[in-house]
Amino acid sequence: MRAMILEKLGTLTSDAEPLRLVDWPEPTVAEDELLLAVSVCGVCHTEIDEIEGRTPPPCLPLIPGHQVVGRVVAVGSRVKKFALNDRAGVAWIHSACGACVYCRSGRENLCPHFKATGRDHHGGYASYLAVRENFAHSIPAFFADAEAAPLLCAGAVGYRSLRLTGLQDGQNLGLTGFGASGHLVLKMVKHLFPRVSIFVFARSESERAFGLELGADWTGDHDETTPEKLDCIIDTTPVWRPVLGALRNLAPGGRLVINAIGKEEQDKSMLTTLDYPSHL
Repeated sequence: MRAMILEKLGTLTSDAEPLRLVDWPEPTVAEDELLLAVSVCGVCHTEIDEIEGRTPPPCLPLIPGHQVVGRVVAVGSRVKKFALNDRAGVAWIHSACGACVYCRSGRENLCPHFKATGRDHHGGYASYLAVRENFAHSIPAFFADAEAAPLLCAGAVGYRSLRLTGLQDGQNLGLTGFGASGHLVLKMVKHLFPRVSIFVFARSESERAFGLELGADWTGDHDETTPEKLDCIIDTTPVWRPVLGALRNLAPGGRLVINAIGKEEQDKSMLTTLDYPSHL
C-alpha cells in the first residue's frame, strides 16, 4: 500500500515537507479487528506537534493521521459490529485495555495502556488501517466522508468541552478562538440550546464574520469586553493571552473550559499578570 511516513523530528520552518510517500506493508487484521480502506484522513494541529516533537511518537518511522474515514474491506473472526463495505471512522484513541477503572467508566484516554492513532500506532495517512472494532465508529449515511473526518477530533473534543461547561439553555457562552473546534461547538449549541447567546472571540475579521454567519450574537477580538458577563467560556486557542481575556469576561461563578489543545510557551508569562479583582 501507499503511505505517508514521518522518519525524523524537526521543524516545519527547516523542512516544509516532513512526510515521505512510500510503499508500505499492508496491515493484517487480528480476530477482533477490521481493516479499513481509507478514503479520507483529516489534518490536525497534533500532527504538527508530533512532527516538531511536542508530543513525539515513541517509535519512528510512523504513519500519522487520526481523523480517519473509510470502508471495511476485511474483518476478523470475532468482529460483530461491522460488516464488509460498512463505513467506519477511527479517532485519536486507537486502543486501550478495556478492563481498568478508566476504561470501565468511559475514560479510555486515561488508560495506562492507551495507544493514540497516528502517534503510538500507525494512523490514517495510508491506503489501509487496521483497528479493533471497539474503537471504530460507524459513520451515519448523511455525512460525507470529508464531513465526518473532522468530527472525530475537532468535533469530539469540542463536544466534550461543551459538556464540561454544564451549559443550560437560556445561559450565554463564549468561544475563545474560532477554528475547527470552535465553529463546530457553535453549531452544536445552536442545535442543542436554541436560547443560548453565543459570543465569539477571534483574531481575524474573516473568523468574526464567519461566527456571525453561523449565528453568533456577538463577535470581537480576544481583548475586547463583552456587553454582558458570560456564564461559560470554552478556550480553543494554542496561547495563554486569551485565557486572561476570558477570565475577565466570565461571570462570578462561571466556568472556563480549556479545550484539549496544547498551549505554546511563548506567552506563558502572561499568567503572571493575573489580577484577583479582574480575573478571579
